[in-house]
Amino acid sequence: MDAYTEALDRLYALQKFGIKLGLNSTENLLKRLGNPHGGLRCVHLAGTNGKGSVGAMLEAALLAAGMKTGFYTSPHLIHFSERFRLNGAEIEKPRVLELINRVWEVCDQREPPTFFEFVTAMAFVYFAEAGCQWTILETGLGGRLDATNVCAPQATVITNIGLEHQEYLGDTLRDIAWEKAGIIKQNVPLVHGVQQPAARRVVEERAAELKAPIIRKGRDISFRRARDGRFTLHGRLWTLKNAATNLHGRHQPSNACLALGALEVMSEKGAPVGPEHLRQGLGQVHWPGRLEQFPTPEGQPTVWLDGAHNLPAARALMESLDLVRQARFPLVMVVGVMADKDIPNILANLVPAADWVVYSRPSYSRAADPVALAKATPQGSPPFEQEPDLAKALEKARLRAGKGGVVLVTGSLFTVGEARAILTGDPTSDLP
Repeated sequence: MDAYTEALDRLYALQKFGIKLGLNSTENLLKRLGNPHGGLRCVHLAGTNGKGSVGAMLEAALLAAGMKTGFYTSPHLIHFSERFRLNGAEIEKPRVLELINRVWEVCDQREPPTFFEFVTAMAFVYFAEAGCQWTILETGLGGRLDATNVCAPQATVITNIGLEHQEYLGDTLRDIAWEKAGIIKQNVPLVHGVQQPAARRVVEERAAELKAPIIRKGRDISFRRARDGRFTLHGRLWTLKNAATNLHGRHQPSNACLALGALEVMSEKGAPVGPEHLRQGLGQVHWPGRLEQFPTPEGQPTVWLDGAHNLPAARALMESLDLVRQARFPLVMVVGVMADKDIPNILANLVPAADWVVYSRPSYSRAADPVALAKATPQGSPPFEQEPDLAKALEKARLRAGKGGVVLVTGSLFTVGEARAILTGDPTSDLP
């Protein structure tokens, strides 16, 4: 085992401490590292879905404007290095190893960090030492007590609110909205797309308390779809007509609208970015595993990958299912879901749209057994089979779909990540 693999194994061992919501441990760890986060100009993203897509759009627009840009996201699909992007490129392994060793040197065993606290500290050191002009930070879970919330952002974005991680964030949309609203800062503009009246009230009341200017999708910023898949974005400062994005899905114009709102704030804060950079960025953005059409040889079924790891994401996928099907038949789903998710409702939204389902699982401890998925299959669903080996599940799905069909891998980003590694022939997955 090489030094890099050993370092990652030691880092993953921190997962035994589970999820520890709170900022004190992160603040103490960063203090011992010289508070690298203090000088970063950040955009902080929270929300149930869409954080990564909005972040990737912001990254692409900032790079189009020629700015040195950092992007911190989670989880990774295949390689741990995906979590840290500098100017669109993943961090290199030697730098990962160096950062891991640096953070270990200052850890206090009386206050052991969680995995996410440790990795977030690595991100702050990396982006600060790289001299990033702007850094995009995606929350890991919630917002108020998430390790990323030690930052002092120039803008905050809450994409939407849905029921998720209820064991940590609360049982109602209002509870979850309160946790997400924890990223809002005094006098810092908030861009949001929260639709449910009760959740929106929580978010906007918190913003009002902190005198944070509110930029609401549907009121201050908006989008309008055209029939050809293009769209128009209307902001407070800019209008983009006949825009298009490289990302698939009917939800992406909504994400682009939030990116527009955030970029306008950044422009007001002095960033040399304009609507032409957003237009260019939208055309170049790449965000793997989110309604991604995977390249396949001629004569093979079309393969699509989409994480759809919670109920809102499953619904969003179904709204774009015609883009996946493209009049092809049959549609074979390979479904793997984490055991702690709302399996019955996720399956109730996904599997009725398929012609055949293969229940499988990634090689990850939290993954639900295919037997459990099969037992949760809703009545009246299409025929299915169980194949716990994901590589074999993919092969069975492709054979059943045939050259005229479609294979859709979904249910979890962990499932999609492992499937992507199999499809690319990459045996070096860094999943724990």
